[in-house]
Parts: sequence; structure tokens; C-alpha cells
Amino acid sequence: MLRRVFFVLIILILGAGFYFFYPREKSMIEKTKTKLVTTPEELKKKSEKSQETEIPEREISIITVYDNYQVSSQLKTGWGFSCLIKTENQSLLFDTGADSDILLSNMEKLGVNPKEIDFVFISHLHQDHIGGLPGILRLKPELKVYQPDSFSKLTEIVDGIYTTGPLGNEIREQSLIIKSEKGLIIVTGCAHSGIVNIIKKTKEMFPEEKIYLVIGGFHLFEASDSQVKNIIREFKELGVQKVAPCHCSGDKTRLLFEEEYQENFINNGVGKIINI
Repeated sequence: MLRRVFFVLIILILGAGFYFFYPREKSMIEKTKTKLVTTPEELKKKSEKSQETEIPEREISIITVYDNYQVSSQLKTGWGFSCLIKTENQSLLFDTGADSDILLSNMEKLGVNPKEIDFVFISHLHQDHIGGLPGILRLKPELKVYQPDSFSKLTEIVDGIYTTGPLGNEIREQSLIIKSEKGLIIVTGCAHSGIVNIIKKTKEMFPEEKIYLVIGGFHLFEASDSQVKNIIREFKELGVQKVAPCHCSGDKTRLLFEEEYQENFINNGVGKIINI
């Protein structure tokens, strides 16, 4: 009799334990599934969102090594433009000015080793932007050179550095776009397709990004005061934060931009180093 009662009690205890434990265990499993299971569609959305918002965290240096405007009296000037762009992973030369001797002399005084350049980016095929190329290639014959017909559209050349692809009708010219923590940096050679058009095109390509800096030749040396003021107004409307006009921008243009942008105007010329 006692054995039967004991046996019944054991069954009741086990049954109650199973009854109370099982729903909790099942609930925990379901919660775990909810946390871990991600559909292919969700993964795709997460990946796309990451690509849209991811901005390289790095310091960027832009060194003007050739220009007709002068910042350092130790360096030579010449009609044309070239700047060295350095990130933690890449060193690229944007255009090469008009003369190899001037370019290489300025590089040496600035402590720039041409053999450490990873590639050359040519904005357009005018002498004042390609004249220094033979001197660079003599020192590093295997160096990659990207000219406008190397691309047909927006292309990421290396991580976070893009070409707009050739723009304009008569003179085909490409500009460089660099992603930074502070926003996009646009580097132009002569802006033959129109400096405002280049900025608008960049905004179309990267609608979620702000424009931090526009640097290079704006091709406004023959523009009237009213034309330049209209362009400055459009710069402001497009949200351009800083400007560094040089080369073919013109003295008057530089003065008007400086008056409007004040501390956000960068006096650019050969020897100028901009760290971002």
C-alpha cells in the first residue's frame, strides 16, 4: 500500500514538473529563434544601408605641388595645377602641372617621393595638367595613369575615392570625389564643364552626402563680378562648406569667394597643405 502511494506521488511530481517546465522551455526557444533568424531580404537591406552610410575613418592630406599661385616662397610657380592626395592607404597625384622640372623640384622640397605614388589621375588632356607626367614616369615607369577615357561613368577607383567620369561636351574632363568623415571633397582640374555643374552632378551621385570642400581650378578668370557672385550663391545653396580655388579660378574670383566664405576660404597655391 505504501509503495503504491509513493509511486503515485512520484508520477504526480514528475507530471507537474513537466507541465510547468515545458511551456517555459518552449517560450525560450521561440524567443531565441526570433532573435537569431534573419531573412535574406533583411540581410540585403542591412547590407545596402551599411554601404550607404559607411564613411572611411582616416586622415586625408592634400598638398598642392604645382600651381600659378604661391603659398611657399621656397617653391616654384608655373601655369597649371597638380596636388598630391594622401590617405592612410593610398598616395595619388592629381594632374601633373605643365613642367616636369618644376613639379619634381617642388616635390623634393616638400619631401614627396614620386616613387611612393600609387597612381596618377589626369583630369583632362591639356598641357598645363599633363606636362609634368613624363618626368614622373621616368622615375616610376610602371605607374598607373588614369585619364578621362579610362572611365565612362562614376567609378570607385580605390576605397572611398571616385571619379565622376568624363563630363562636358567639347572638353571631356573628370573630377575626383573623396569621401571623408566631414563630407565629400571635390577636386577639379579646370572645371571646363562648369564648377557648379560638377557640384550638382556630385550631389546627384551622392544624394545623402554633404559637400565639405571644393578645391582646384574653377575656370572663372574671365567671369564678371556678377557671374562669380551668382556662382558663390549657388555654392551656398548646394551646401559647400569650404572652398580652395586656385590655378584658373582668377584673382577676382578668389577675392569674392574669400569675402563670402571668410574663415572657410582656403588660400590655395603651391606649397599649401590641407589636412582633413
